[in-house]
Amino acid sequence: MQIAAVANSVIGVSTQVMNSADTQLLWSEILVNGPDSESFLQGQLTQDLSTVNASGSWSLLLQPDSSVISALFVRKIEEGFSLLVERQLAESSAARLRRFHLRVKCTIEVNEIGSGPFADLSDQITAGWIGLKECELSLTPQCYGSRIVTESISFTKGCFTGQELVGRLDARGSSVPWRLVRVTGPSAERINEAVMSKGPEGPKGITSIVSAQSGVKALAIVHRTLLDPDVLAQLGDVHFEADF
Repeated sequence: MQIAAVANSVIGVSTQVMNSADTQLLWSEILVNGPDSESFLQGQLTQDLSTVNASGSWSLLLQPDSSVISALFVRKIEEGFSLLVERQLAESSAARLRRFHLRVKCTIEVNEIGSGPFADLSDQITAGWIGLKECELSLTPQCYGSRIVTESISFTKGCFTGQELVGRLDARGSSVPWRLVRVTGPSAERINEAVMSKGPEGPKGITSIVSAQSGVKALAIVHRTLLDPDVLAQLGDVHFEADF
């Protein structure tokens, strides 16, 4: 079986056909251990660490300007927390944590691990969750939809790095121009045509794509004008979901 993986930008689509094994996701674990691990991470991650247990919860790691660096699956461990992150984002995530690691009694260690929350890109797209290609766009959390915001951000726990803009966007109803969508269609080219059909230049485009039983399925960033019901009704063979 072969799966089509597509890299996309505003200037067009390039398609590379790969074996299904090449769409497997690689994971790393950032271990934060020590007596100050919870208080340190409370100021760095969007999730309320006091509610996280061994079963785990999703969180985001933000830049000070509120753009997303990575999505992390956080689990409580005996002396701190385990943060699971796609391997290509591990070092940048750890570097961002170390930037604010000042006079605190905890350590930060990065290790490669064998598996993570999603086995492959197809699983991630089906779940509608952001990964490497989505995070590389440096968008604010609200661009990824209300479900990701609800499941990964606490607006009641207190301050965290990047909170200011995220809080303002939440207070005014998350009105952002760019939106994450899950989309299915007959081909990468047809999906790309639809994705690029509305809105100004910007981060719009296919981010992650694999073959499906009939055609392809993908995650993409679109301009909000594309999500008007009248516009979607004209697209026919391409089907979009937002806030899934």
